[in-house]
Amino acid sequence: AFPATMSSIKIECVLRENCRCGESPVWEEVSNSLLFVDIPAKKVCRWDSLSKHVQRVAVDAPVSSVALRQLGGYVATIGTKFCALNWEDQSVFVLATVDKDKTNNRFNDGKVDPAGRYFAGTMAEETAPAVLERHQGSLYSLFPDHNVKKYFDQVDISNGLDWSLDHKIFYYIDSLSYSVDAFDYDLHTGQISNRRIVYKMEKDEQIPDGILQTVKLPVDKTTSCCFGGKDYSEMYVTCARDGMDAEGLLRQPDAGGIFK
Repeated sequence: AFPATMSSIKIECVLRENCRCGESPVWEEVSNSLLFVDIPAKKVCRWDSLSKHVQRVAVDAPVSSVALRQLGGYVATIGTKFCALNWEDQSVFVLATVDKDKTNNRFNDGKVDPAGRYFAGTMAEETAPAVLERHQGSLYSLFPDHNVKKYFDQVDISNGLDWSLDHKIFYYIDSLSYSVDAFDYDLHTGQISNRRIVYKMEKDEQIPDGILQTVKLPVDKTTSCCFGGKDYSEMYVTCARDGMDAEGLLRQPDAGGIFK
């Protein structure tokens, strides 16, 4: 667990990856590795925490999330496709495609529920950070049998997916709504219901992307986080450098890195 006092938390940049938009950190216990993606650079990365070596697999479209697969290898959201990724031969196999009528869309945040369903939402491609055609996205889930369920549409930037510890509540963020929403969740069927706002942000607060305690990092554009390491006592944080000018990059040389 984290130390009791915030001042005793040690923060370090463990990988200076220069991600344009690092996202979707996932800890893989069996390999002591951190998986993450760089969305616009179209690459999935795996950083070995023991050897400090990083491997990268290039794909053919923006890749917004990655998750572990029970059969081995990974699943990822690439463009508007749910895909299986074989790390050994770097091959990608398409499992399902969504938003076929919206050629400017791509997936954004994606997470797997405790029953193995891969939830992910879409959005229009940005012309600048948080600048995009509104209400083009939808929320989907890929079931273990590769069937896809669509939950709702009219989404701006699908983000911040998570479940309560008892799996009875599903949390969701549409970033430009400036709110964190909750749904009743049926783990057996994957159904969501009874949408309500559980936290409403003021417009001068940062755009909501995920849900976490406040810890100050030496970069402005943090994007996501996950727990990992021995006993899952460490937090890893991804961040971005897209949209920063030369002065900003000079002031924040670790922008786009991976922090612990």
